[in-house]
Parts: sequence; structure tokens; C-alpha cells
Amino acid sequence: MPFVRVNDLVVHYDVAGPAGAPVVAIGNSLGTSFHMWDDNIAALSERYRVLRHDMRGHGLTSASADPARTTIDVLTDDLVGLLDVLGINRVRYVGLSIGGMIGQHVAAAYPDRVEAVVLCATGNQLGSPELWNTRIATVETGGLEAIADATMQRWFTEQTRSDRADTVAGIRTMLTRTTPAGYLGGCAAVRDGDLRADDTRITVPTLIISGADDAAAPPAAGAAMHAAIAGSQLVVLENAAHILNMEHPARVDELILGFFADPARLAVGARA
Repeated sequence: MPFVRVNDLVVHYDVAGPAGAPVVAIGNSLGTSFHMWDDNIAALSERYRVLRHDMRGHGLTSASADPARTTIDVLTDDLVGLLDVLGINRVRYVGLSIGGMIGQHVAAAYPDRVEAVVLCATGNQLGSPELWNTRIATVETGGLEAIADATMQRWFTEQTRSDRADTVAGIRTMLTRTTPAGYLGGCAAVRDGDLRADDTRITVPTLIISGADDAAAPPAAGAAMHAAIAGSQLVVLENAAHILNMEHPARVDELILGFFADPARLAVGARA
């Protein structure tokens, strides 16, 4: 169970795959640990060295002293700091939701550190300030339990909630065990995150994967990134909500591996 000090944090991370292989770094959604990617690691680590970490205040990583000061810039610096400590110069990056917002910023601000990015279930802006302020107030008053059921409805389709009820219950527990400071800091970062200018600066190969049934980062958010990021590719997964890598792990693996192997292969605007 590896830990390392990065900036003001003690970061929990995991590495899997061949030691000499290219590195794929993976970013998680708000309210999850890196275990949200467990179903994808076997396929990805056959070909790549896969690095996962819990972002600040999530999983087993320590929290910010002042969550209100958490920003996408701060979370990006945490990622780059982890790469520095581990001696990793360049990565291919995959991020979902807030992890995808980090991916947009790291590709724009640190193009020498990123070879390609996959942006899943995310956008260059997500939700209104009023939405996030209301959610922050709800969690401050009632804890994460107060938003857990509504979050599962956003994260998973009705079919997934029915067919894989135990998995959804486990993810619900993952959410409610997130530190309030970590979750509130992430809320503030997403609320204040505006990556539209960043997207116009991204020059690395970019694949965008949106879920057709995602209420948190709807296909329109993916389309907006696609319009702003030159040369980007967009795939919309049918019957997929927000945590699309868990709903369709094999399809997401196929898209990621195919894109990293040949960034020009995927059809622009595809639906799958």
C-alpha cells in the first residue's frame, strides 16, 4: 500500500503493469477512490504501466487544511507533483468527471508532460455555481449521506441500479466514506472550474467519451469540448450515465487502448 508526500499531502497511489511500459495516469471522479477503475486495470495494465492515485481528501489521501481553496489548478499540481516524486516525465492521461477537468488543465498547462488524453464524462464547465453552492450547503448540514441516493441516480442508469444493485451499493458506501473536506473541496474546484480557454490550447491527441444518459456531464458538454479542442475525437456511449467506465468497462477499455495505439483510428462523432 504505497504512500508518498506530495505538496501538503500524503498521497495514496497504486502502480500496475510492466515496469518498462509507457505510463497511463488515471484520474477519478468526485466522491470516489481510485478503486472506481478496478474493472479496467487488468486490460490496461497488460500493455501499460498504470498509475492511479486518490486525490486530496479522497480514499486514503490526506485532505486540504482549507477545502474552499481547492481548485483545478491545485489538483493538477498534485498530479504533476506525484509524477515528479515518482520520476515519471510523460504520461498518457485518462480522467473521468473532475478527473477529466484535471486532464484538460494538465494538457493545456503542461503539454510536455502529456502525450495524449482521454476525457470521460466531463466538460470544460460542469453545473452552475448555484447547483454547487446548494450541494455544498447540503453536505455541510447533513453530510454525504444527504446526497448519496441522488448521486447514485446521476451516476448510474436505472438498468445498472437494478441489475447490479450490490455494486451500486458499494459505490454509495465509497461516496459516503469520502472525507467531507475532500468532497467539499472538489465541489469548490468544479464550481469554479472554467476550462474553455484551456481547451483551445490543447494540442495533444484527445479522445472524449460521453455517456448518452449522463445528467452530470451530458453529451452537450462533450460536444463543447470537442468543438474547442482541435483535432479531438468524440464517442457517445449508449445506455451509459456518469460512471461509464463501470457500466461498460470492456467498451471503455477498447476505446482507450485503441486510441492510445492509434490516435487517428476512431471516427469523429461516433456513437457506441
